[in-house]
Amino acid sequence: MKNKFLVAFLLLSLSFTACKDDKLAPIQPNAVKPTAVTEALPHDTDDPSIWINSTDASKSIIVGTDKDTDGGLYAFDLNGKILKKSIPLKRPNNVDIAYGLSINGKKVDVAVTTEREENKIRIFSLPDLAPIDNGGIPVFEGESQRDPMGVSLYTRPSDGKIFAIVGRKTGPSGSYLWQYELSGNGKFAVAKVVRKFGTYSGKKEIEAIAVDNELGYVYYCDEQAGIRKYKADPALSDNKELAFFGQKDFKADHEGIAIYKKTDSTGYILVSNQQANSFMVYPREGANGNANNHPLLAEVPTSTIECDGADVTSVNLGPKYKNGLFVAMSNGMTFHYYAWDLIQKRIDEKKK
Repeated sequence: MKNKFLVAFLLLSLSFTACKDDKLAPIQPNAVKPTAVTEALPHDTDDPSIWINSTDASKSIIVGTDKDTDGGLYAFDLNGKILKKSIPLKRPNNVDIAYGLSINGKKVDVAVTTEREENKIRIFSLPDLAPIDNGGIPVFEGESQRDPMGVSLYTRPSDGKIFAIVGRKTGPSGSYLWQYELSGNGKFAVAKVVRKFGTYSGKKEIEAIAVDNELGYVYYCDEQAGIRKYKADPALSDNKELAFFGQKDFKADHEGIAIYKKTDSTGYILVSNQQANSFMVYPREGANGNANNHPLLAEVPTSTIECDGADVTSVNLGPKYKNGLFVAMSNGMTFHYYAWDLIQKRIDEKKK
């Protein structure tokens, strides 16, 4: 009962704040209400990622960024309670998670975040949030335009190698994104550049990045332009853009991307329509026999305000999240959790 009152209070206060600020749109009247809202962080939430506990999925955690000069990564339980904070980080922006990075002869699950003010990526072991990167790994070395922001991890199915795809505040079209192969060197994680790619419109920035491991694609939001799609495997030496969709569907910024997997090849791509406080939903598998055709299926209004980042899983995480969990950042220094069935219901209603 206490959690229900907390959710209601936070929604009311956030709605009031949004209406009072001319720059922020109010939550839509028919917005999906969250199953839970996390405890508030000290500064500015930006991006979440879900770590699945392989021995007991009900003990899975959400790792989220607190974006400030004195920020860090925070781990939350499935009720939204803060479990742990990482060492202090200087403006961590986005975060992603991968499983089984080989470090000193052991397989380690990792969270990788961008540390913007240090021009580094930082790597932490999970679920303990211990740094394993020897102080951080510099990115975009030799470039005048650095400021790392977005990050997404690709695990190649053929050999299990893990790659970090990193975006920045601004950069040249054609090599805006840099892809790094992660590996272990003794007790520390290290990285080397293996690819530079990515068209950029020049309109705003590229922050939201997501990788579909099974299908081998990387998606990223070219803000105020659209969602771009490329092959994820650097060994293919293929930097041709496969799709550029969602160009006319958004109020302003294209933001956080999450991929819900119904099967190994079907599901949804959800993208934050930031200034509309909603998520735009596209078919993961494409449409009309074309894997790179991603027409808009639905718009789902949510309780989040100005959402930057999101993640989703279809794994059964227990009674509240039997068909998975969708988590999204919201203004107010929180993350909102939604039982997937709430989102699926809205998608089904739009498809009828």
